[in-house]
Amino acid sequence: MTTAPAASTTTWAGKAFAAIALIEAFTWAGLLAGMYLKYGSGSTDLGVWLFGRLHGLAFIGYVVVALVAGTQLRWPLWALLLALFAAIPPLFTLPLELWYRKRGLLAPRSA
Repeated sequence: MTTAPAASTTTWAGKAFAAIALIEAFTWAGLLAGMYLKYGSGSTDLGVWLFGRLHGLAFIGYVVVALVAGTQLRWPLWALLLALFAAIPPLFTLPLELWYRKRGLLAPRSA
């Protein structure tokens, strides 16, 4: 008796969501560091200039990928809304992605 090979634990949509969640959090961290340099120490505004633009792109990308992943992976409405909300507070996308991975929301749902 043979067994079928194990299905991939994460789909392309799940992988894309995990990647963009990391990028979004990284750009948030860069923007926060840039804000400290600009407003805290008053040394330079280069960090805000650079990471502000990068984070804007990452934020838009995260929203798009979250909508696509939510549709492709058939997330319940609460999961989709939570993913969208997580982009607003700094660095929330990382723990959310880890929690979704543990709950199996990044893997294909069984029929």
